[in-house]
Amino acid sequence: QIYPASFKDSNGDGIGDIPGIISELDYIAGLGVDIVWLCPCYKSPQVDMGYDISDYKDIYEKYGTLDDIDELINGLHKRGLKFVMDLVVNHTSDEHAWFQSSISSKESPYRDWYIWKKPRYGADGSRQPPNNWLSYFGGSAWEYDANTDEYYLHLFAKGQPDLNWENPKVRDAVHDIMRFWLDRGVDGFRMDVINFISKDPAMPDAPIKDPTAKYQWGDLYYANGPRLHEFLQGLGKILKEYNAFSVGEMPCVYDPVEIIKAVGFDRNELNMIFQFEIVDLDSGPTGRYTAGSWQLTQLKKIVNKWETFMDANDGWNAIYLENHDQARSVSRFASDAANVRKVGAKMLATFLGFQSGTIFVYQGQELGLANVPTTWGIDKYQDIESVNYYNDEAAAGASKDVLDTILVELQKKARDNARTPMHWNATEYAGFSSVKPWMDVNEDYKEWNAESQVNDSASVYSYWQSVFRLRRQFKDVFVYGKFDLVDALNESVFAYKRVYGSSEALIVTSFKDTEIKWTVPTEYLTTPGKILLTNYDRTDIAEEIVLQPFEAFVLLI
Repeated sequence: QIYPASFKDSNGDGIGDIPGIISELDYIAGLGVDIVWLCPCYKSPQVDMGYDISDYKDIYEKYGTLDDIDELINGLHKRGLKFVMDLVVNHTSDEHAWFQSSISSKESPYRDWYIWKKPRYGADGSRQPPNNWLSYFGGSAWEYDANTDEYYLHLFAKGQPDLNWENPKVRDAVHDIMRFWLDRGVDGFRMDVINFISKDPAMPDAPIKDPTAKYQWGDLYYANGPRLHEFLQGLGKILKEYNAFSVGEMPCVYDPVEIIKAVGFDRNELNMIFQFEIVDLDSGPTGRYTAGSWQLTQLKKIVNKWETFMDANDGWNAIYLENHDQARSVSRFASDAANVRKVGAKMLATFLGFQSGTIFVYQGQELGLANVPTTWGIDKYQDIESVNYYNDEAAAGASKDVLDTILVELQKKARDNARTPMHWNATEYAGFSSVKPWMDVNEDYKEWNAESQVNDSASVYSYWQSVFRLRRQFKDVFVYGKFDLVDALNESVFAYKRVYGSSEALIVTSFKDTEIKWTVPTEYLTTPGKILLTNYDRTDIAEEIVLQPFEAFVLLI
């Protein structure tokens, strides 16, 4: 996965661009991936880093041109790679021509392309939003338009009005956008918050989960709404016609029975979806930026649920720990302390890389890149979600201690952790740009960069290459084999096995930053096996072994 603003700047304006991506296609191909997914590169006022689209058939001028996209597609195809674009169709930008017409008049032919509702009025006569739904970026999910005396819905920023999928003209327009790009050579789509496109038409008030807050999470009424699968099957027909790839982002859904309706082989909707259960593990009681804790057995329960359910029900998993909305996995799930960072990153590669499903690696994850420094103040953060959250709390009178605690949580989990410029080499600005970038470079770039890793057989990059090589070499067992937890109640070691016919593999990962003892199941002691991959130098196993900090190995029987 590539985040265009932060991948590579080719023209010295401090912002990544498509020609910059083209210049590093050999690096990407060398890693061993099959697909490149590019975050939104369409024309946009960039309220939410391109997830607010003002023209679906043109490119954001700072990223490049349609000709650049054509060159990128051709360059990937020449290397045997496929190209996936981000399709953001729950909402548009408020600068899109559709919305500009919609907001201009109640008589506009585009009025019902968006969701408009009349105000409510309190007992004192004060005007109120149509319901109490909370926006993901803070405040009400409704914005008042004085010109027409109605509110429009925006689950995200007020510059991101939600489309009205109940209108067949909206659905036809989305289908037209898909065909435009598929005809141009795009191989598929990642679909942003795709389970939000069908809302409960009644749009009732959300239940009160936080009695101290004016606005509440309304996902009960917009996540997996009543017509979702009808709408997805409309998209699925086009995807099938072009034999195109699809992965849908589906927040707020933890029930695999609900998910399988979207990804079951016979459903003809999507290939796979991103579920949020793992990346929500460390969220606090009132959201991601409050302190939360998790245990390894919780992670095991989640992984086991999705692995076994999808296998039993002809589904398929999208496997990830990082993306443009999540913090760096080595900092979050292992440790970025200098003495264990490399082995920690390799351990997580092992944990992820041998599960059943499609493995998604986010730019820099293959290098073991870490979160932003703990010394960063709020002035360093750029993301609308983080900045709004901090400023809203400050405006509400939060104490310095509370604001300091929020900064601690931002450093652990903010989206900006993934959005710092890519580390290409040890030169100024990490080789990302010749000028100061749009966002500060992480200060550890001189030691942690691509140039220092691509030819180092002991690097995190080389380790990921080995993971992908083994998945291809032993695809029956690692891609299609049955998944079973091993030592399920252990709070230090995540071990699982993959079984296909007479082939079996044991994957062992320690989530501890200290040495621990682990008893190897007897079945792996009686049959000779071969260690295929290790992040230390393990060559064999015994009945009881000492696992080094964040040790990982893969044993093939």
